[in-house]
Amino acid sequence: MSSYFETLKNFLGQPYPFYYFKERAVRLFVAIFVFSFLFLYFFEPFTVHRPEHRIAYVWICLLHAGQPTILALIYFWLLEKFTKDYEVWTIGREFLHVGILLLLIGIGSFLIRDIIYFNPHNWSWRYFYEEIRNTFLVGSLILAIFVPLNYVRLLRQHVKQAESLPPQQVAFPIQLEPDPISIKTQVNSDDFELISNDLLFARADGNYMELFVETNGTVHKLIKRISLKELEEQLRPVPYILKTHRAYLVNLRKVRGTKGNAQGYQLKLIGMEEYIPVSRSMIEQFKKKMSAN
Repeated sequence: MSSYFETLKNFLGQPYPFYYFKERAVRLFVAIFVFSFLFLYFFEPFTVHRPEHRIAYVWICLLHAGQPTILALIYFWLLEKFTKDYEVWTIGREFLHVGILLLLIGIGSFLIRDIIYFNPHNWSWRYFYEEIRNTFLVGSLILAIFVPLNYVRLLRQHVKQAESLPPQQVAFPIQLEPDPISIKTQVNSDDFELISNDLLFARADGNYMELFVETNGTVHKLIKRISLKELEEQLRPVPYILKTHRAYLVNLRKVRGTKGNAQGYQLKLIGMEEYIPVSRSMIEQFKKKMSAN
């Protein structure tokens, strides 16, 4: 039994992509709305007692499909606004937030019963329970099928792609580079010079950047008050420095290995234990850089 729970815990902790960004979320939930409407209208999955209906069944289907869509858009808009690091999204967090959303949808379905039904018991605990139960029956079925299948699909895709990439150091052409580079920070006294080839990676941490630099085989961490965008702009002349993630800049010359997960790739760098993420949106640019040199 303990091994079962350990397996479940490990599965729920697996990285999973955050899909709920603006236009992508709108497309996703519009597609769900269309699917839900057609499913309700043509299959009538729950008991339909038409004499109780205040409005035509087609409008009932539109309400039952539209209300969850609106709630989902609002919920995940707020979630996207207040979630700072999408790359730590996991299967467990996906299940948790979709579960909260299903509860809200069930409550919403209960609250609109008076619009749909002539029934003196609309405001009863029985129907409150039934609306939430029915919502979880349909939502959990879709969730239990879609999330694991999508996870396996993304994992296989990214693992296969990562295995096809060269594991060795990328040999960028030798050219004249402005080395060392004078980096301007948000505080004049904190300005510094950086030898670009010594940089392993830089990571955004609030209003600061953590820069991991290798000197004579030893890795040092520098903390500077500068945004990732500002640092990226000043390192733009260096062809092997790439933004791989919304919070990371990486020296591709230091890459020693690449592996895939459901969110994208993870890079193994010289002298570093932790893996550096390559988000799904940056995969094509990363692959282009890796294969061109």
